[in-house]
Amino acid sequence: MVSIGSIAAKVRFSYCSASSHHHSPSSQATLHRTLRFITKVRLKWVKNRGLDHIIDRDTDIKAAALLIDLIARSPSSSPIPARSLSHLQKNLGLTVPVLRFLRRYPTLFIETPHPRYPSLPSFSLAAAAVLLRRRELDLYSADVSAAASRLARILMMSRSRSLPFRALAPLRYDLGLPSTFATSLVPSRPDLFRIVARGDQHHLALVDWPSDLAVSALQLRHAESISNPSYRDFKRGAFSSATPLTFNMSFPRGYGAQKKVKAWMEEFHRLPYFSPYEDCSGIDPESELMEKRTVGVLHEILSLMIHKKTKRNYIRSLREELGLPERFTRIFTRYPGIFYLSMKCKTTTVMLREGYQRGKLVDPHPITLLRDKLFYVMRTGILYRGKGMTKLVLDEDDLDRLGNEGHGEEGLEGGNEGYDEDEDEEGECYEVEDDESESKSDSDSDED
Repeated sequence: MVSIGSIAAKVRFSYCSASSHHHSPSSQATLHRTLRFITKVRLKWVKNRGLDHIIDRDTDIKAAALLIDLIARSPSSSPIPARSLSHLQKNLGLTVPVLRFLRRYPTLFIETPHPRYPSLPSFSLAAAAVLLRRRELDLYSADVSAAASRLARILMMSRSRSLPFRALAPLRYDLGLPSTFATSLVPSRPDLFRIVARGDQHHLALVDWPSDLAVSALQLRHAESISNPSYRDFKRGAFSSATPLTFNMSFPRGYGAQKKVKAWMEEFHRLPYFSPYEDCSGIDPESELMEKRTVGVLHEILSLMIHKKTKRNYIRSLREELGLPERFTRIFTRYPGIFYLSMKCKTTTVMLREGYQRGKLVDPHPITLLRDKLFYVMRTGILYRGKGMTKLVLDEDDLDRLGNEGHGEEGLEGGNEGYDEDEDEEGECYEVEDDESESKSDSDSDED
């Protein structure tokens, strides 16, 4: 097996020559002149019902998981009044009132009258939710090292090697971090992280540059050819920093066969690939090379998310630190073979296409598998709540059996409802022209 350390060493050697090259004004100007004739293709946004279904399902899972976390961390041992949670509807990403959502899933949330005000509905965790919560905490404990690496990589892509907690907090669910990561995960790695105060905000900063982590997901996928290049790799120049590593492409139906699109993607892949962990100050901001670097940064961010997706506004809050262009959203619609942009659930979500196959994650994280089991418990509540079912008897053995076949959805009644991998619908041309209109179409706020 190829170690990340060895890959990092070879990548650093390879890109060291690239850095010295692209900081040379004459060579940089020559390179950019050769890159300005790349084919320009404007594609229409295509709706994918299968990917939209995943986002729709995961929105409810996320809301349930966050509510379980909030109730479990409540300092009071008594049930929490629904009124205390009602203001979280938008932060939870719900399109229905919180009270209605809580009542929808009796296998997770137990409704009881308030001890002092009987007409006020209050909620506590059902036994199944308590069990899922305990298993989730166990997974966070077992994943500390990998979680710290994911968090460190986000900081490594930022210009100042630091980010405000206000921008990191909304990403914590997608990154697979516990809600208490600032007081649990961060202090456990003093070799990686330190907390600094800047004005009225606290920032998380890197203590030092962990060079062994400066390897992108794309480089890891091509690890074998980087570490042990074959004669064919050398002949094609695959080990050269000036020759790119290719992104996986999965176009909507009909696009991949178009000659113009094929020619455009071939030209795009011939552009040099610069790691998102490399200094990009020597690249012309208006060049196609910078556009490919932007694609690489967005690809890496989504690769770090355990569900391979996140909300667009969460990335926007990091835009300046990540060196992304002002109108970076058009990258998602300009490269539909790499990304999918969805307007489902009254928000804008961006997804990495290669992360999913037939409605399931290609490489599911243990935390995502547990969330699939949470979905099973949620579905059970919907199916039986009209028949007087308010409890789900679930023990550790039952939890281990749930969803072990097919990552959680296979075999569940209605689990793949609405999913069709090949079902794409051509929609209106969607390419946002300015950030002001983007902000109006998506006003998500932080959830924690």
